Amino acid sequence: MNSASESIHIAIVTYNRSALLKGLLASAATMNTQADRIHVIDNASTDDTAEVVAAAMADFAPGQLILHRMEVNTGGAGGFSEGTRVSLEDGADWVWLMDDDVEILPEALERFDPWMKRFHCTHGRRYDVDGSPFYWQAKFNNFLAVPLPYGSNHFSDEGFAITNSGTFEGMLIHADVVRQIGLPDPRFFISWDDAVYAWLASQFTKVVYVDAYVLQKKRDQKQISLAGIRHFNDSSPLARYHVMRNRAYVAKYFNAHGQLNRVGFAIGTFLTFAKEVFRLLAVDHTLKGVGDLTRGMRHSRKLLADKTWKPMDPLDVPARKGSA
Repeated sequence: MNSASESIHIAIVTYNRSALLKGLLASAATMNTQADRIHVIDNASTDDTAEVVAAAMADFAPGQLILHRMEVNTGGAGGFSEGTRVSLEDGADWVWLMDDDVEILPEALERFDPWMKRFHCTHGRRYDVDGSPFYWQAKFNNFLAVPLPYGSNHFSDEGFAITNSGTFEGMLIHADVVRQIGLPDPRFFISWDDAVYAWLASQFTKVVYVDAYVLQKKRDQKQISLAGIRHFNDSSPLARYHVMRNRAYVAKYFNAHGQLNRVGFAIGTFLTFAKEVFRLLAVDHTLKGVGDLTRGMRHSRKLLADKTWKPMDPLDVPARKGSA
């Protein structure tokens, strides 16, 4: 395997979901090809997460499973930023980023291997809780600055699709790309952080979605699927707020790379708001969350006016282990 010569680290972000984390760690212990390190970023959980990780260490080689406890909850974005940082600091050539609500298929790294030889930012496919294919395919429309879905039949004859969006529920990224674009931006807290990170990666390398199953979701959610074209899960007040607030950060990154169209961005923001209202009606059967969306939009405007904002600095990424 390609991994024989390059170090692969898994970075898991968790918060108060120890039962799901336990299943994920058990699946990591039974992978046919083991990751060199597994970093669990505990976002200041108040449950028995630490005990679950301690018990799981018996299933791994000494030092293979490492717990990093954050002092406060930094959100998924902060957790993935920290997970990427500690992985590179520990000598990772590849970082596989994932939430705690999935499990790893035993053949995952064997299925990734041929793609790792060709691409430096890759997403594999996932099964849903019931074993059916989980829908995730998206590509940024640069005019609107929003990822739009495309059907699962868009894989090439070789079994991959080029994209410029991503998800931290399974993004596998090479350390060299991180050194070009910087660490994931913790300021997002949740929402848009992974999509923008893959978009940044796409400015320097090909980002792909491959027709190879590597993960299975384990957290059951209320959801609807629109004929395989769009998939909607339920949401939370925190997520609704950040999906609108973080539009400011999307604009900042697009502008930093000379790709912000202000008219298109405004249309994209309106479409994002409309999509979230549809989610409330279709999945949650309520309009009570509209206030979260409007509050996020108000705060987004304030962030857009911040003249001191700067993108993440690649100089803050740990140097390659052993380099001067």
